Amino acid sequence: MLAAATAAPGFWDWSLNPPLVLTIDLGVLYAIGASRTVTPERKRALQRRRTACFYASLVTLAVALSSPIERLSEQLFWAHMLQHVLLIAVAAPLLVLGAPWIRLWRSLPLAGRRWIARGLAQGRRTAPLRSLGRVLGGPTASFVLFSVVLLAWHVPALFDATLRSEALHALEHTLFFVTAVMFFKQVISSPPLHARLTAPARVLYTVGAMVVTWLLAVVLALEPHALYSFYAHLPSRPGGLSALADQQLAAGIMWVPGSITFVIVIFAYVHRWLAPAPSHTPRAPSLAA
Repeated sequence: MLAAATAAPGFWDWSLNPPLVLTIDLGVLYAIGASRTVTPERKRALQRRRTACFYASLVTLAVALSSPIERLSEQLFWAHMLQHVLLIAVAAPLLVLGAPWIRLWRSLPLAGRRWIARGLAQGRRTAPLRSLGRVLGGPTASFVLFSVVLLAWHVPALFDATLRSEALHALEHTLFFVTAVMFFKQVISSPPLHARLTAPARVLYTVGAMVVTWLLAVVLALEPHALYSFYAHLPSRPGGLSALADQQLAAGIMWVPGSITFVIVIFAYVHRWLAPAPSHTPRAPSLAA
């Protein structure tokens, strides 16, 4: 990354960078796939909500990675942490709720879909890939990868390296988003992908991930010195924040806004877990009977 300027970016300081181009491309592919998909009348309202969630996810990605927040993250750690929260706790669950998989798949030419499907399902060379997919698609691997990726990239040496390398920075954000999608796929059904955990297991699973984010927040909040030399050695910051205050504000963003999605998921499944099962009353005999 280039050395940060002291002036804060303005509202219109957006970047036409690869993340923005990719989100636009995904939106176009989704629209193409939607035009090739017939939705039954009874499912159209649900599909409209899923479409809204998908496009909201793309907008969140654009805001996190291409808006003035991206430039501000070069000057303020809390803005960088806000990017991480948007990727992990907003864009990823919205994408899973949007369930765009079939429409994105149908955006490809029919011949290409058949060739890819045949190769992935039956090809000998892709057998290891199928085995890896089954392992990584499970709850245990998804939880471990989500936790390790979140904590490892915030180790000071690695985090500072991402701030000096565009390639590492892109890899960091990609892994945050991908592992968050893998995690939320385990607790939110996203047809044709279906979460296999029971409601109690989803509650515990989500609580465990939230504790991991809290652990990171507590370390950042209680550390008496600025952990990241990139931010600590900046000559000045917008708003006149000190490096330590900037770090504590970042901890607060990870702790409070970063927990909102997890809390919503937990309460939703606690309610489903504790709600009484619907009673099945015997139907009255019909006149025809």
